[in-house]
Amino acid sequence: MEPAAGPVLYQKLALWDPSLGSEEEEEETETLELVIPNSWSPQDSLRRKVDRLTGAWARLVAALLLLAVGLSLAARQLHARGDPTGSPGSGAAPPSGHSHTPGVYHRGATISPAATCSHLGRELLAAGGNVVDAGVGAALCLAVVHPHATGLGATFWGLFHNGTSGRSTALTSGPARTLAPGLGLPSALQTLHLLHTHFGRLPWPQLLAGPSTLAQEGFLVDMALAGALAAQGTEGLCPLLCHSDGTPLGPGARATNPSLAAVLHRAALAPTPDLAGEALLRPLLRDLGLQAPSVGPTPSLEPALQLAVPQGVLSTTRSPSAGPELLAMLQAALHSGRPPPDLCLPLPQTPVTPVGSVLATIDSSGSVLLLISSLNSSFGSGHLSPSTGVLLSDLVAAPAASAWACPLVLHSSLDDTDADVLGLVASGAPDVARVTTRALLGHLAGPQNQAQHWQHQGPTQNTSICGQGILLQVAAHAEHAHVSSIPSGCCTFQGF
Repeated sequence: MEPAAGPVLYQKLALWDPSLGSEEEEEETETLELVIPNSWSPQDSLRRKVDRLTGAWARLVAALLLLAVGLSLAARQLHARGDPTGSPGSGAAPPSGHSHTPGVYHRGATISPAATCSHLGRELLAAGGNVVDAGVGAALCLAVVHPHATGLGATFWGLFHNGTSGRSTALTSGPARTLAPGLGLPSALQTLHLLHTHFGRLPWPQLLAGPSTLAQEGFLVDMALAGALAAQGTEGLCPLLCHSDGTPLGPGARATNPSLAAVLHRAALAPTPDLAGEALLRPLLRDLGLQAPSVGPTPSLEPALQLAVPQGVLSTTRSPSAGPELLAMLQAALHSGRPPPDLCLPLPQTPVTPVGSVLATIDSSGSVLLLISSLNSSFGSGHLSPSTGVLLSDLVAAPAASAWACPLVLHSSLDDTDADVLGLVASGAPDVARVTTRALLGHLAGPQNQAQHWQHQGPTQNTSICGQGILLQVAAHAEHAHVSSIPSGCCTFQGF
């Protein structure tokens, strides 16, 4: 067995986390998650033994050994799925060649605040889906397992960069509207279905199968949800997130949401975005005793707002998001010629508004999807619809209603579709544009500046801060996909 090769820092498009590097050796062998069967086949290690045997005994021994390997891998995968702590992804080295450090993949990856949803996104990529399929599936998964931060009642913004065409497209949920005072009009299903209709590859029902199964059969409460429940209390959230005695579910407890599973099942059969939204809106209106709104959600896809800089082209979402503010801050900072600011991000010590969720998917060709969503407050309005299992947002129409949304993509060249791509998306901070600006300036400052930052930025030991104040970074460089988060270790990633 060859010794493991040492890491080498990428120089052209280095990430914040210096551990995400490639290897010096030219010969590369693909590395996967520990719990995911990789491209190395057990037959390779058995062939020499089998060649020494003959007849039926050889076939029997080989079959038994293959069965044992398969059962071992399956057991590891089930164990990882059931981990309520949501530990970051890890990689297992093949028997020869070199292995990448966690967060570096040959083909693609998904990173999100929930291990189950990162795994689901990885499975959709491995099934032949693209980054849009993986991102939409992971977002719907988060709607099930993280109802404190996102859901079918949340507002979504997104940014999709097509690595083949080099074009970036912004996704918006449209103007914030209300069903009643303090109850936001849900638009998530229409928004995500619209994105998938234009850019997805797998069938729409396939993306909802995993989230629907989780809602129906149950999921394990992780640290983020348990912490939010402990801080919020259970008023209005029972019986969904409570024990029979009314106390909140803790880490590792199993929760089910069959009403939400039924909504997802109906939405899976909808051929259009509007009909997908109706799968939720009709039973929701019956619960509330309300009439259908005169104007429904109006999600849209439009060319991203862009700014040319010496390092390439920046793309983000348009107004009323914080995208224009972000580009103005970046332009001023780049023209000032001042040294980059301190890279340590201010993490909230107390709950902040809006509470949100982020995820990112990327492939090695440079296609990126960044999604950010919010219910505004923790658990939104706190009103749980019995017929749908959905919590509505309490996000109201206001000039600053979308100031929390400004996903950013840096494409190093519009003329070269093989050029490096960097994606940044942050959540849980009222000054998210400033946080993203500092992150990009730190990246542009080069590997040395980032390495100095990470000497003081180890993996966080406080899981309570991992729900909010998160910055996700994804990059495509040298035919590899890179993923990381700040604080380090807060978000799980899986790739292949």
